[in-house]
Amino acid sequence: MLESIYQIANKLGIDEKYVEPYGKYKAKIDLSIMDELKNNKDGKLVLVTAITPTKSGEGKTTMSIALQEGLRKLKQNSLLCLREPSLGPVFGLKGGATGGGKVTVEPSEDINLHFNGDMHALTSAINLIAAVIDNELYQGNSLNIDKDRIVWKRAMDMNERTLRNIIIGRGEKNGVEREAGFLITVASELMAVFCLAKDQDDFIARVNKITVAYTLDNKRLTIKDFKISKAILKLMKNALKPNLVQTGENNPCLIHGGPFANIAHGCNSLIALKMALKLSDIVVTEAGFGSDLGAEKFLDILSQVGSLHPDLCVMVATLKALKLHGGEDYSNLNNKNLEALKIGIQNLKQHLENMKKYNLEPIIALNKFALDDEEELNFIKSWAKKENYKIALVEGYEKGGEGSIDLAKLVIESLKKPSDFHPLYKKELPLIDKINLICKEIYRADKVVFSDIALKKLEEYSQEGFNESYICMAKTPASFSDNDKLLNTPRNFNINVRDVSLSSGADFIVCLTGNILTMPGLPKIPAAVKMENE
Repeated sequence: MLESIYQIANKLGIDEKYVEPYGKYKAKIDLSIMDELKNNKDGKLVLVTAITPTKSGEGKTTMSIALQEGLRKLKQNSLLCLREPSLGPVFGLKGGATGGGKVTVEPSEDINLHFNGDMHALTSAINLIAAVIDNELYQGNSLNIDKDRIVWKRAMDMNERTLRNIIIGRGEKNGVEREAGFLITVASELMAVFCLAKDQDDFIARVNKITVAYTLDNKRLTIKDFKISKAILKLMKNALKPNLVQTGENNPCLIHGGPFANIAHGCNSLIALKMALKLSDIVVTEAGFGSDLGAEKFLDILSQVGSLHPDLCVMVATLKALKLHGGEDYSNLNNKNLEALKIGIQNLKQHLENMKKYNLEPIIALNKFALDDEEELNFIKSWAKKENYKIALVEGYEKGGEGSIDLAKLVIESLKKPSDFHPLYKKELPLIDKINLICKEIYRADKVVFSDIALKKLEEYSQEGFNESYICMAKTPASFSDNDKLLNTPRNFNINVRDVSLSSGADFIVCLTGNILTMPGLPKIPAAVKMENE
């Protein structure tokens, strides 16, 4: 039975005057609450991440929800922060992103679909920018735009490969004909800016810095040149307010922002995190995909931008995923295979070692399922003890908060030890040095191979004053390498940076590796079709 959103807000001590209800069970929290909370001491910050994801599913979001349920059962003043689902994955390959079994965030269907309008506001703002650029071209081009160097793309929150590369403006009086394209909303720089902004003023300052095109004499044009920041703010004003919902066990959760972690930085909004740290003693948040993507970007980008100090890392793994990394066939995952597990556990080991490079002591959260073999579970527990890692078996999917009490206890105990977190790199390092550091230390690549165009652009960015930008790697989530076929812990490989792009508002350089795409396509049988039989 869901509780009124006012009851959920009350559990966090939020006065009703700050609660803007969207029906009975959802609300936005007005940003003015931060004036009241500014003198509150920040709570502890727990990052939930995972091993390299597989098609068997690791359950990182489910684990994050389970941990919140467990902490609340132990009477902790904790708060969960998650990203908003994108309609692309919901109707594409992955389906919904609100947990599963007995650990969910509610109202689940509303959150997975239109929610409180944030994705629609973002999509509208992205397309407003594109429309204004093309209108300037058509209306005389006083800004001297080079139509072949417009880098801003339109967006939609859906997987649609046919829109990656298109021709627009065809026919008389339909604008200037040119090549253009769409990306998925969550891959747009505006989503990244939305999630990296500290407040409304910072959001607009960042928006004005976004590079959208170049002139015929090779000068950068930003959104500021088009004088539309106030219009963008009108579209985004409500979207900037975090969304309050509840878990299946009526515990509070903020869901806000949703950049992809294989393309963008993969973390929920800094605004929501900052608010959560003032409202609660323990904040649980997750970063997308495996720790080589979402966690690396959370720790190297978001933590530096927001002056965050993560206190603990929870590493999610499953027997099935580890056996897949060890060479077991997908169809045989329910069968015992200790040999595959012994090989695949190296993937878990590399992820754990990587987190220690940030001075974070990780806890292993083994997502346990009914058909898991006892001998295989005991092997993992023995391995963890031998390697000096804390581990908890979590049965949240089947038992809800009761199934995550052991993990919650480990988290509470571990948070008593002070954290000495530091990022992998300082932003003062040259761009190429930062890229090399991530690829060699986190992925374990032998070297980074840059295309000529990538090297040329990096040199230009440095000369333009962007040398101290953060690095946002766009890479397959299915491997430490840039080849999704190389599972477990590949060695003797190169990372191929085929292109780079400047996100001057987000203050990072995106490095495109392998065959990564900013507009996904639908699978042969999309999740939308599977819903027909539900």
